Amino acid sequence: MAALNLVNLEGVSKGFGTRVLLDSVSLGVGKGDRVGVVGRNGDGKSTLLQVLARRLEPDGGRITHVRDLRLGYLGQADELNPEETVEYAVLGDVETYTWAADPRARSVMEHLLGGVDHSAKVGTLSGGERRRASLAKLLLTDVDLLILDEPTNHLDIEAVNWLAAHVVDRAGALIVVTHDRWFLDAVCTDTWEVQNGNVTSYDGGYAAYVLAKAERSRSAQVSEAKRQNLLKKELAWLRRGAPARTSKPKFRIDAANALIENEPEPRDKLALSKLATARLGKDVFDAEDVSLSFGARKMLDHVTFRLGPADRIGLLGPNGAGKTTFLKVLTGQLPPDGGLVKQGKTVRIANLSQNLEEIDGTATVLDHITAIKRTAALAGKGGELTSSQLLERFGFTGDRLTTRISDLSGGERRRLQLLRILLDEPNVLILDEPTNDLDVETLTVLEDFLDSWPGVVVTVTHDRYFLERVSDMVYAIMGDARVRHLPRGVDQYIEELESAPKRTAEPTQQPQAAAEAPVADAAAARAAKKELNRIERQLQKLTESEAKLHDQIAANASNYERLAELDAELRKLGDERGELETAWFDAAERAE
Repeated sequence: MAALNLVNLEGVSKGFGTRVLLDSVSLGVGKGDRVGVVGRNGDGKSTLLQVLARRLEPDGGRITHVRDLRLGYLGQADELNPEETVEYAVLGDVETYTWAADPRARSVMEHLLGGVDHSAKVGTLSGGERRRASLAKLLLTDVDLLILDEPTNHLDIEAVNWLAAHVVDRAGALIVVTHDRWFLDAVCTDTWEVQNGNVTSYDGGYAAYVLAKAERSRSAQVSEAKRQNLLKKELAWLRRGAPARTSKPKFRIDAANALIENEPEPRDKLALSKLATARLGKDVFDAEDVSLSFGARKMLDHVTFRLGPADRIGLLGPNGAGKTTFLKVLTGQLPPDGGLVKQGKTVRIANLSQNLEEIDGTATVLDHITAIKRTAALAGKGGELTSSQLLERFGFTGDRLTTRISDLSGGERRRLQLLRILLDEPNVLILDEPTNDLDVETLTVLEDFLDSWPGVVVTVTHDRYFLERVSDMVYAIMGDARVRHLPRGVDQYIEELESAPKRTAEPTQQPQAAAEAPVADAAAARAAKKELNRIERQLQKLTESEAKLHDQIAANASNYERLAELDAELRKLGDERGELETAWFDAAERAE
């Protein structure tokens, strides 16, 4: 009920000039809500947050806050005093021994400001460090409603993983705008989509939001007989249910799976491999026994690495571990001290860096792109798109086509830069933090484009969803001068980071009670983690055995005697899996 909400908007409207961003919007935020806000850049996400926080007055409608509401707001610009020390700006007058004895404060300072000198002046910090300091200050404040505008910017994967767990464990409500779709899925119970002046609410995180939109779209495609039959079955199920259930049905996993069961994989890997080999040949990059040092620091130590046609890899590692150095050696920008690096003769590299290169601001978007190339072939799509069609795919429609480049937002300039690079039709694409400044819809378009792009993709990003979506393999540089393949991807990377020695932000003088650790509990947790790893290895072997059995069953479809034997073996493996999964859950609880 509205009376229980912390914040209510009733018929709220807000515009700038002739553009209406919020048009008679009514919504509410309850005590336990965790809401993710999505939408294109410029559609009003940040405006909505400012209106909710009463930092921006609406043109019409009413905003009500519950009495004595404690509200914390993280905007896109920090409000820290540049003359204060980091510790004072974040913690105020709290004594060092007090916050050092508080587990929550230690966790926030370690994960957000672990590599920052706490005695340094705020004015000496980089933009990313100031951003993390602002977030740390807010998270150490007790509030009823936390409003965060792009909190994952300048955070690495480990910090984003920690932040997700932290905000879920906090009491109170949360509203967050972020392009990090993994974070939205891990944290949010509801999703708001801001579009064309309206705010549409969806149950669940990002995945549920995407599926709900897909269901709505598919239900409108009456020409698809198969889809319609599925929807008719779903409607029949709803009509058989109780009236209360039909008025607001719960999300049904089986119906959702049925709707997408015939959808193909995002990428046709075999077709792309053939196209990539035709364009690139068999060789792209080969590094043999490569070593490189900067002074006394060894960056690469006898590294051997091969990148072939159609390979799509994600590269992870803490800041300063050597990811950029490795890429420069691999692409020939930096000669190694020892070893050999070979590059294919037909390789054409394009690099989307974190910095926006200068573009003539007086040209319009359409004229600028048309001057580069009027049409472009989309490999795998079987046709060409005109420059205006390409711009439309990347979110430039209507009056944005004739907008001067100097009037574009930072996100739109980033989008334009990406399109310019793709128009040059490279065959090796290096994406260095490509998700910065891009909204979720544009990221989806980019992912769709890359699905049909036959070439090598190397992605360096802290956006877990994007990395897992566009990469087939994950490698890590952990600061030990090696490049290692991580078969289990980001999960394995986070586990290894958590088991490695932590950077600490704790002061040199610690109270005795805070410095002492419960040795017995720590030993038990380590033993439980070892048991978890052992069980996971056994489960992996079970999965492989089950796959082999399924292959044998398919091969002996007409041999009923052999089928019975194979079925018995499969059932035995199923029982064993159940026991192992129970043991895994038990060990997981002890490892926490």
